[in-house]
Amino acid sequence: MPEQTFFITGANSGFGFAIAQAALAAGHRVIGSVRSHEAGASLRERLPDARVVLCDVTDFERIPAIVAEAEQEHGPVDVLINNAGYGHEGILEESPLEEMRRQFDVNVFGAVAVAKAFLPRFRKRRRGFIVNVTSMGGMITMPGIGYYCGSKFALQGISDVMRAEMAPFGVHVTTLCPGSFRTDWAGRSMVRTVRSIADYDALFDPIRTARHEKDGKQLGDPAKLAAAVLALVASDAPPPQLLLGSDALRLVRERMDRMEREIADWEELTRSTNG
Repeated sequence: MPEQTFFITGANSGFGFAIAQAALAAGHRVIGSVRSHEAGASLRERLPDARVVLCDVTDFERIPAIVAEAEQEHGPVDVLINNAGYGHEGILEESPLEEMRRQFDVNVFGAVAVAKAFLPRFRKRRRGFIVNVTSMGGMITMPGIGYYCGSKFALQGISDVMRAEMAPFGVHVTTLCPGSFRTDWAGRSMVRTVRSIADYDALFDPIRTARHEKDGKQLGDPAKLAAAVLALVASDAPPPQLLLGSDALRLVRERMDRMEREIADWEELTRSTNG
């Protein structure tokens, strides 16, 4: 793959850092966006060849100017890795709506705002690649992460529309749907609602305990995810979504099998509404 310029949000940790590191090692240019000066200093120290820009993805009005300045200073971007995001854990009844709003501001509105800043640029150049990082939680659900799954389902659907709208202009859009990886997602990066309703203990306490115990021991290797992303970006015919991790593959396949059975079981009633 020829040398390309990557714009990576949330580049100072997790998948963002792993992808930035791999892209630089492969000879590409990286513009890494971070939320704070402290994160920027850390990224510069660990990846001296990365160009660092300050960009809070929830500062929607400033994003177009930040992108314009980045391209003016570092040249046209070829690949957008929309990675910035975080996890929220909490039973729906216990979790304030304000926590949902913040989850959607970062994971949905932030990702869409950054993508929209690049859409006219990619469209006019008739090339570009957008990778929106969602999750297997954008295709399956589990108790206790309703706000997170909702945000990832939303980004999954918006990305599918974005893919169709940008295809005539030679711009690729793929969602990256990782399973469990050894990042901080389930550790310090996750916001957890305080438990308050004992009725949910039997359902949720074992899930929260298992997530704590698995943190740092997940099967997924972020470095291998980064290598997979480089392979994806090099493809001339990338998929609408790419599952990464054997757990994501298994759980999504199980959900698809259940959906097929549910559709078949209710087919007669489904068809009964035709006039």
